[in-house]
Amino acid sequence: MTATRAARAVDPERGTLDKAAGENFPVAPFFLPRDWRTDLMAVYGFARLVDDIGDGDLAPGGADARLLGVTPDRADDRLALLDAFEADLRRVFDATPHHPLLRRLQPTVRRRALTPGPFLGLIAANRQDQLVKRYETYDDLLAYCELSANPIGRLVLAVTGTSSPERVRRSDAVCTALQIVEHLQDVAEDLGRDRVYLPAEDMKRFHVQEDDLAAPTANASVRALIAFEARRASDLLDEGTALVAGVRGRLRLLLAGFVAGGRAAVRAITAADHDVLPGPPKPGKVQLLREAGVILRGEG
Repeated sequence: MTATRAARAVDPERGTLDKAAGENFPVAPFFLPRDWRTDLMAVYGFARLVDDIGDGDLAPGGADARLLGVTPDRADDRLALLDAFEADLRRVFDATPHHPLLRRLQPTVRRRALTPGPFLGLIAANRQDQLVKRYETYDDLLAYCELSANPIGRLVLAVTGTSSPERVRRSDAVCTALQIVEHLQDVAEDLGRDRVYLPAEDMKRFHVQEDDLAAPTANASVRALIAFEARRASDLLDEGTALVAGVRGRLRLLLAGFVAGGRAAVRAITAADHDVLPGPPKPGKVQLLREAGVILRGEG
């Protein structure tokens, strides 16, 4: 059992929030106002927990299932857990939720007048993960990202009171890019879960078979495919960069951190010669800061 899962078995709320340090982007950095940090961590706690349910990464012992009212015989049934989690989410808006992470979210929802839509989208994405294991086209993958990633950016804009149609459009581009980059980093791990997020039409184009993704290292065809998808992610990050230029103050630093996290991750993949199979290429803090500086100076 990992340290995080062990902590989660004792304290489900703390163990989930501790995962923030491992993300590609800053979740709630120190320079933000305290109330923003509090609310962003509450949103993160929801998003992280629903992903852990969908991935089967809950700590052993069934603490989360008990909190959600799922009987022990169904504690490993991800769809049952997601149904119970959705029911508890709805209590956030009209009653008292059972899970501590949702009780933590409730004041944020009320303070920021958040709506159920983005939260329900994240739950729907994890339901889809239980039913859809492969994506035929890039458009199919983008439709999945609309559920799995874009709600996060929309929630960040809502929490900070800066949402507008144009900012939402730019934010969606950034969030979709971050999701694609994460998929590229986690090709081997996802395959271990019987999931492939590389579009089948692209795999065919680059002559990549699923067996190639199970190898210890990537062959030339896999590397070419990863490079192609990484360029797509980079293009989306470029499209979303204007989001940073359109805001000021500490929010500008936060959004630059999101975009920089994606760019730094793409550079890490490139530095690994697009061989993501031995393990996820991760950027260092220096690279992240360098990318953020470039964005803040308006150079990229």
